[in-house]
Amino acid sequence: MFNLLKLSAITSLTLGGAIFGFFYAWICSTMWGLDATDPRIAIAAMQAMNASVRNAIFAPAFFGTAPIMIITGIIAFSCHKKAAAIMFIAAGIIYFIGGNVLTFSINVQMNEALALVKIPQAIDEAHTIWQAYSQKWQFWNQIRTIASGISLLLIGLAIMQIGQKSEV
Repeated sequence: MFNLLKLSAITSLTLGGAIFGFFYAWICSTMWGLDATDPRIAIAAMQAMNASVRNAIFAPAFFGTAPIMIITGIIAFSCHKKAAAIMFIAAGIIYFIGGNVLTFSINVQMNEALALVKIPQAIDEAHTIWQAYSQKWQFWNQIRTIASGISLLLIGLAIMQIGQKSEV
């Protein structure tokens, strides 16, 4: 059972790191790059990225992270690693709310609305559309990034706890 815990913990770490990195990359490069370009290009590029992100490579990190963290917590409890279990479960809940729920309730809704936008010819009109979208989207993406970063930190702390003597 302890080997299953280690495997599950490494899987949690890998998925948690992948999703944190995904959200973080939007903060420190992608959105800044789009904000710096012609807003008509930014709208078109964001529409294309939003359409392409629904794929089999992204899905495990986005959808699998919270469940694997919680499963790892349950396994940790069965291995008498209570502190680690609590951290894994907390990480799963934090990511589920701050990653999955927030994404579906805000970012996906914004992305679907942007997908319906016909890119205007007038740059001023495109600028107004892009600015309204980008500022709000980036705020909520920063919240997702913080939540997934906290989850990743908790996973790291939980893995450190696994190496400690068993709790009784």
